Amino acid sequence: MKPPEAKMVSESFVRVIRQRLAEGKQVRRSLPVWGRLAVDRPLPFLCVYRRPGRTRDRATCRLVTSEASYLICSAERRQREGVGRLVSAVAETLAEEFGSFMILELWAGNRPEGSEAVTTGSLHPAFRILAPRENGHEALTDGFEEALRRIKLGRRRATAAIVESARRWPRGLPPVMPIDETARLGCVVYGLEVAPVYLDPENGDTYPRVLNELRRKLSIALRRFFYEFARSSTTADPAHFHVLGRRAVVNAVWEADEMLAETSEAFELLLQLTPVNGEQAWHQFERSRFQRMPAFHYRPQLADPVALKRRLFAAPVERIEDPALALVFRQRLVEIDRQITMLQERNTSRFLHESIQLFGGVDDDLHTLAVELLECIPPRSREGPGAGHVDAADFAQRAREEIAYLRSQWPEVTAEVEVRPDVAGLLVSRGNLLVSSQSRIPASRVEALVQHEVGTHVLTYHNGKAQRLRLLSAGFAGYDALQEGLAVLAEYLAGGLSRPRLRLLAGRVVAARCLLEGASFLDTFRVLRRTHGFPNRTAFTVTMRTYRSGGLTKDSVYLLGLRQILDYVGGGGELAPLFVGKIAIEHIPIVRELTWRNVLVPPPLVPRYMHQPDSLARLARLHRGVRVVDLLKG
Repeated sequence: MKPPEAKMVSESFVRVIRQRLAEGKQVRRSLPVWGRLAVDRPLPFLCVYRRPGRTRDRATCRLVTSEASYLICSAERRQREGVGRLVSAVAETLAEEFGSFMILELWAGNRPEGSEAVTTGSLHPAFRILAPRENGHEALTDGFEEALRRIKLGRRRATAAIVESARRWPRGLPPVMPIDETARLGCVVYGLEVAPVYLDPENGDTYPRVLNELRRKLSIALRRFFYEFARSSTTADPAHFHVLGRRAVVNAVWEADEMLAETSEAFELLLQLTPVNGEQAWHQFERSRFQRMPAFHYRPQLADPVALKRRLFAAPVERIEDPALALVFRQRLVEIDRQITMLQERNTSRFLHESIQLFGGVDDDLHTLAVELLECIPPRSREGPGAGHVDAADFAQRAREEIAYLRSQWPEVTAEVEVRPDVAGLLVSRGNLLVSSQSRIPASRVEALVQHEVGTHVLTYHNGKAQRLRLLSAGFAGYDALQEGLAVLAEYLAGGLSRPRLRLLAGRVVAARCLLEGASFLDTFRVLRRTHGFPNRTAFTVTMRTYRSGGLTKDSVYLLGLRQILDYVGGGGELAPLFVGKIAIEHIPIVRELTWRNVLVPPPLVPRYMHQPDSLARLARLHRGVRVVDLLKG
């Protein structure tokens, strides 16, 4: 006796699916009992996973849910007829549109046996491609094998074997749709057996980090495979393999994006970590003849760290199917967690450890570069020619004019400029520019600093807001180095990166290194003043910024980021992807991928210097490859 239709894929269910696909609509429907069909848009392929009836494996299905077109379903005998009808309907509808269609079924191989303890270094990704015997697919199969072999887990590169076989589905199961149907429709069927290195061989529990890493890398390989098939065997002509990735963004992404953005905007990290009495502290330090560390005072904290963390970890990042988005959301969650911990540990001996976790330390190469700069640039170097200094009000007015320039490109720019006494120097917070009322800026540096603060920090914040993902305005994890490097590069392209400015960035690295090596506030101040010749007030400001809240290594990222971006540009990298929002250097490939997939749109704002001939000439020079010290040559 057949089971009730309510427990099967019904004829009416199949008709609805067929209709939606024929109309070019997205499909995302749950199946009776267990499973889901998700087709982002009409595409010439379908990834299939059939879950055996008695299994603890809840992980393998996630290797196909990364894709833009997939079916996960039960392998139970009573579901087979309905699932077969469903797959046939999908294949027939889309083969008619594209001239051919591919079904790739994926399953887990046997778990390895043995008594040796499993370590991350022993995990060996391995695949078996079950390919058709018919002639004409050899190049496609070889390309798939090559794409799989590029996958690495840790230091272990994957192995892949090709088996030409009439059976290209899991042993013990029939084909997911009748063989005569695949032949009639001109479908190509491949099978992919995956070594389940993401499962504990003893009990079948999942190693989540291994699974996430494998999903991300396997998804790239599958996309390359589908791309070659689409170009060689169908009427589709995708411009890039990433075009075949997911475009639809599921609710879990929006929920996580909203919750992470709200949590990160619930506190102002740098404002909370920066003393409010910098000017008074300087006078106190001066009166002591630089012999006693002054007392620094901070703003009261408005947010409860425990409540913030509870809210943060409610974000459903584990439900995000898209591996690229899952990666950036997980990274950002961890980073916000560390930021909240820093708030909690402010002015304690534990704060420095958190700072290193968040902003990194100072490696030998960066320290050597800083010392080299300090030796190349005499302490008596002066800013370029200019008419004296401008005060906070005049600088704020020039910044407002630049914001108006941005607003002329995109009217949604909401940035404001505020002059206030409780900030040190210049600071962009949530897209607004805060200017210290004590500021006196050399006239020759005004345009450079406007491009640093407005042309970079304000611009990338609002370009991030133009995206559907709020995370791009709040910042992907670890964005500080690239963001500050891009801002210093903007100073150079605007023609205002002076020798004293480079000297200052180098001094900040030296101060951070002193901090990490255990030097006291007074020791570091003396190193800057006596060893490297900084004026008393500059040495004090650099030291204060480095020792605030218990030790903050953030200031070393300016020079680090400048070095990173010079390497990137010298290697042929374009600046355009960097303007999309606040990202780290490691996120550039992800930004490109998401742009190809239409998840991201082109940023509406472009900095002024990208339209100025002198700036473009300087950029052309950088494309030929230069080092930081070469910038001293103009």
